[in-house]
Amino acid sequence: MNARRLIPTATLAGAVTLGLVALSACSSSDAADKKSGDKLAVTASFYPMQFLAERIGGDHVSVTTLTKPGVEPHDLELAPRQVSQLGEADVILYLKGIQPAVDEAITQSGVKNTLDATSLTTLEKHGTEVGHAHEDDHASDHPAEEEHPAGEEDALGGKDPHIWLDPVKYAEVAKGVGASLEKADPDNSAAYRKNTDALVKELGGLDTAFKQGLTDTTTKTFITTHAAFGYLAERYGLTQEAIAGIDPESEPSPARVKELETIAEHDKVGTVFFETLASDKTAKTLAADSGLKTDVLDPLEGITDKSKGDDYIEVMQSNLAALQKALGAK
Repeated sequence: MNARRLIPTATLAGAVTLGLVALSACSSSDAADKKSGDKLAVTASFYPMQFLAERIGGDHVSVTTLTKPGVEPHDLELAPRQVSQLGEADVILYLKGIQPAVDEAITQSGVKNTLDATSLTTLEKHGTEVGHAHEDDHASDHPAEEEHPAGEEDALGGKDPHIWLDPVKYAEVAKGVGASLEKADPDNSAAYRKNTDALVKELGGLDTAFKQGLTDTTTKTFITTHAAFGYLAERYGLTQEAIAGIDPESEPSPARVKELETIAEHDKVGTVFFETLASDKTAKTLAADSGLKTDVLDPLEGITDKSKGDDYIEVMQSNLAALQKALGAK
């Protein structure tokens, strides 16, 4: 589905050449000139940005994604060819703090039309525990640095970058992406505006489904592999208890594991969630030790054959169904 804009290998040598290629892509007027025969070249850093580009851009854009399906986006390292290709983009869509290698490459690319999704909504700080019910009940014994391991949140001042898992915040980002595409390609602005409005409406429907589906549940607490669902938890009155912190690869301390076992018993938690792109070993070990079930709660950092849906909307609907089952929705 991703159309790749390829440039000859000979043009990829050296920073000077990259700079020249980047400068040729910088001008909005130049971009508009080539729109008469070509699609707008959009580079997305990873799946949540790709989805917005494809849905809002429609037939008027050619989308290249830096993160291939099945690759954990936090761990992405860019090949020299990918870095060089950035300079060919008319628009770059990314989310600062998720992928340090991408952030650096974008800075060096010289492309004028770059959009950081974190600038389009308000970011919040989330740790392993997010919600309203347990801040006093389950105070942690272990130091804060164990709970909040170094990772992409450092680039955002400790704030959580997983904004796309809240349909309301994702809709705010969608509006910004639509405006960016309109600016880069004014000839097709009406189409971008129409597609943006349709997607925002669809995300509004998703928000309503989550609100209604999670209002009356046996418990409001869920345990997940890493703290990706803080915004979702805040939005729908839930409490996320993460085995690890924001970083999906970090290992929990023994104190955290013991704490989670206590929380599971206290709050009648029956399920430990793992995800599709990160290891499920810790989640399954905790579940086995605590007599709990396991299920998938997908942070939607990439779509693979294992994903429970073909796109963002379908996987979020699957996430809602999984949460309803785990929380005992009535």
